[in-house]
Amino acid sequence: MSARHERAVAFTLNGRRVGATVATHETILEVLQREFGLFGARESCGQGLCGCCTLLVNGTAVSGCLYFAAFADGAELTTVEGLAKNGELHPIQRAFVEKSGFQCGFCTPGFILMTKELLSRHPQPTEDEIRHYLSGNLCRCAAYPDIIAAVKRAAELMRA
Repeated sequence: MSARHERAVAFTLNGRRVGATVATHETILEVLQREFGLFGARESCGQGLCGCCTLLVNGTAVSGCLYFAAFADGAELTTVEGLAKNGELHPIQRAFVEKSGFQCGFCTPGFILMTKELLSRHPQPTEDEIRHYLSGNLCRCAAYPDIIAAVKRAAELMRA
């Protein structure tokens, strides 16, 4: 990489200030994997259509496969790895385990982070709101009924 095609960025990643030198064309997903060893968000479609690469930027869900790393400068990023605290799963993670809201698990991190954004905006979502909010996330194993149950349980746990 030539120096004119890269730049330094600094951001908060899962509660910790970090920095990296990124190519101007690199996605945040590539940087998270290469620089920080975070593989929870996974590239699947490469077009922002499946939700497997979902992460939160300033609390808003984005497709990591489309989000340029340079745009992360100054932002607060949350990955699925950043949800657990002190060895305790986040209530959303616990709900997905409790309700078996996954099969192979490939899409699960994206569903969990999209659920986090949903519940931050709608703490008591209806089933229709859950379906609408998660419509951009695809599960090839078709675990949708269990995912819906996990989101409902997560909402209960978050209110408790």
